[in-house]
Amino acid sequence: MTPDENAVVLSILTTAGVGLAGTAIVAALPRSKPIVAAIAAPFVVVASLGAGVAVATRQMLIDDHTSQTLLVVLAACAPLALLVGLVLARRARAVEREAAAERADRQRAREVEDSRRETIRWLSHDLRTPLAGIRALAESAADETSPDDPPARIVREVDRLDAMVDDIVELSRLHTERRRDITAASLDDLVSDAVASVSPLAAAEGVRIEARALGGDVIDVEVREVTRAVTNIIRNAVQHTPAGGSVTLTTVRDGDDAVVSVTDGCGGIPADDLPHLLEPGWRGDSARSERGMGLGLAIVDEVARAHGGRVTIEGTAPAPGCTVSLRLPAATDH
Repeated sequence: MTPDENAVVLSILTTAGVGLAGTAIVAALPRSKPIVAAIAAPFVVVASLGAGVAVATRQMLIDDHTSQTLLVVLAACAPLALLVGLVLARRARAVEREAAAERADRQRAREVEDSRRETIRWLSHDLRTPLAGIRALAESAADETSPDDPPARIVREVDRLDAMVDDIVELSRLHTERRRDITAASLDDLVSDAVASVSPLAAAEGVRIEARALGGDVIDVEVREVTRAVTNIIRNAVQHTPAGGSVTLTTVRDGDDAVVSVTDGCGGIPADDLPHLLEPGWRGDSARSERGMGLGLAIVDEVARAHGGRVTIEGTAPAPGCTVSLRLPAATDH
């Protein structure tokens, strides 16, 4: 190997060695000092180049004047390295401030959410206690009166309030729940359970519930949540179907989805109302006197999204009724 080649190899090794040593020093700096690391990093580059040039010039027997000139040129890069370091440090400080602000915002959001959930939990408890007492007193008086007398009406209104409280608690839980007990379940079984829970209401309203074309698909879901969602759809359909009408249920397989559809006799939905039906608390003008707080379909939508599914609504007025469909991914390994 010629002297020039030896000089090049030694220069490369020296540059790499000094660069790695400098990098190790910068990496060893505490994470709490990113600004110091940002300023030091460009100087590591200049120092490694300077060491490599110094070794090369000595090995190649370059005269002292030329060597000094090269080192002066490299030294002149030091102010530029400082400038680059300051720019990097400023950027690092800005990123650090943004990250700290984001962490603080997330912490505040968690605290607000925890406080909200705790408030809703205590509110639901505090509301249910007097409601239970009112219901008990009204029931004792209603036993000797007709269904249209005040005691019987009080019982119905207490049940309505209790259902509202339950909807609020459920929607709050769905917004924040991250872990779910997922199990394989038959969609038809879930529908049957939902129908059984709504049947007393349907009988009181004079509405028939008819199940057709049950598909028997298996789905991987949190059973309680999906049963609640299907129950909400059926209850909503019953409440918006005139006495003497019927609500029809079907469960089918549509591609990769298992679908439960509920068709009512509401007379159709105004086109302007259709996009808002899944919004929490929204009710059309024609529904202001209806039961509930407008949370039923919002809960259905939350359950669907939590399971990777979706809700679709069809039936623009003047259609005979509307169809609400809950679409969930069908299980593929059952």
